[in-house]
Amino acid sequence: MVPETDFLKDSRVTPGKLEFFRDSVRFEVTGTIPIESALSPKNPKIIILLKSSENSILFDEIELTKNVAEYAYKKSFALAYEPWMEGAYLETQFFQGKKEQTEPYQKKILARGIITTPLLAKIGHVNSDEPIPQVGLFISTGAMDRDMSRTKEFLIRFDAGSSSVKMTNSNTQAIADLKTFLTENSSVVSMRVIGTQSPEVSEGRSSKLGIDRAESVKRLLEESNIRIRDSLMQLSSRWNDWFDFRLQLREYEKLSTQRKDQYYAVLLNGLDYESQSQSLRKIAGFSQVAADLFPSLRAVKIEVVAKPLPGLNQAQSALLQKALGENAISSGLDLTDWAIAGETAPRLEDKAEIYSKMTELFRSVIPYNNLAVVKMRLAQRTLDEEAKKKLWKEAENLLYQASKIGTDPYVLHNQGQIMVLQGKTWDAYKKLSDASVLTRDEDFLKYNESLRGALDIMRGDYKLATLRFDYDYTEPKDFFNKGLAYFLSKDFANASLSFEESVMAGRNYGYGFYGLAMIAAASGQTEIALLQLDKAIHASELIYQKALVDPIFEEIRSSDEFFQIFKSSVTINEK
Repeated sequence: MVPETDFLKDSRVTPGKLEFFRDSVRFEVTGTIPIESALSPKNPKIIILLKSSENSILFDEIELTKNVAEYAYKKSFALAYEPWMEGAYLETQFFQGKKEQTEPYQKKILARGIITTPLLAKIGHVNSDEPIPQVGLFISTGAMDRDMSRTKEFLIRFDAGSSSVKMTNSNTQAIADLKTFLTENSSVVSMRVIGTQSPEVSEGRSSKLGIDRAESVKRLLEESNIRIRDSLMQLSSRWNDWFDFRLQLREYEKLSTQRKDQYYAVLLNGLDYESQSQSLRKIAGFSQVAADLFPSLRAVKIEVVAKPLPGLNQAQSALLQKALGENAISSGLDLTDWAIAGETAPRLEDKAEIYSKMTELFRSVIPYNNLAVVKMRLAQRTLDEEAKKKLWKEAENLLYQASKIGTDPYVLHNQGQIMVLQGKTWDAYKKLSDASVLTRDEDFLKYNESLRGALDIMRGDYKLATLRFDYDYTEPKDFFNKGLAYFLSKDFANASLSFEESVMAGRNYGYGFYGLAMIAAASGQTEIALLQLDKAIHASELIYQKALVDPIFEEIRSSDEFFQIFKSSVTINEK
């Protein structure tokens, strides 16, 4: 039966939607119970219940103040947030009568769910259906970042007027030298094969000979098992051009400086090829210069830009393997060599072996810090919680050892990152703050401040958080965190830009779409909110579950369109 008098009609909660803020949920319940002559409540009682499918809290009875026409009540609550509360509802229960009642006479739901938007901040936690976040910072030698590119030229000579390659001693040696260079620098950046022609009549009157020579050398490279991707190789030719002659003249030793200046005056006067040719032939001794230099212009010039593969060379690798296989106290490699080997090792297990050996050979922060990062990343990969905690503990011990050797921002960052994953956000924040003080390195600060900004969001310092993200990011999670900071600061314009950047950085990263859906919902743009939400929930099961209970979407949750997008998502997932 529905009671004739609604004793809870004035019962309400402030704020109207419960919100997570700085690790707690705070709200105030107020209301009145009417006193009517015919239906005056007998022994009225108000109790507040917070309940979900997993847990519940039944609060103590609220004190009532009797007035002429009503009982009034008002009480503030502050709860330490727990994850089960996100999908809970807050209910007022009204009891009356002389006997103790187990069921309320009336009840009213004041709020459904808790807005936990700050907890969306990405801080390195692993979710089952999402890519594993990379955590921890290795201390780098910088060898991987240095430009090790080297440029070298090789010359293949031809007979006058010919495009057929003859394997003379000089050409054979050029190919052998090229192979040696590519063995030592096997990461090719570019290769230019340039066919050139001398100004001799026998070389023809068009550029066809030059390009034919380039094609012949390309075939020669293939026959010599020098295979370069087409995208890295460029074939071209030069004709009616004194450029190569000018280069050879620079190394020509049979001319005085004064005579060379005569040649350069012509070659650099800016006139056309024929005019320069006539002027050159007027210089005394030109015929001898031409006889000496023109044969070298009947050629193909191979210009190669390449760099060695990162890591140790063959001899160093042999010393490394020997040291790893023996119980030796020295290896013939220095700290930098070992650090480079660790950086370039492909697997975490290989890195662990190298860094572990380094802790025996060197008193340095590098191996302890880097081995700790390996442990942290291995912890990210395991689903066994006990194994994860064990790896975190091992990483913590290694970082403690590193801190005893020296104060280092990377060590502090990694200590803070572990604390974040353990839920010790306040202790973590102190570590990350100390790390930022120790260095001005932009790459380090970009990474450290992004994590610090995520913690600012969780701590409720939204305006401060926006300042942390003043770097050029490329990862969708960083753009999302930046958008989250602006959204919670009520700066929807900048939030929208950042969420869109998150989407552009990774379209399969659904959080950017979720952020845009939150902005649309907060702005009353229902159609846009549904459109963005549809994209978001198809990207992640975690987003799917959150959207079902997030009070931000309460106003559109009752619509057919809302449940339609969830229905289609379930169908796709089942397939």
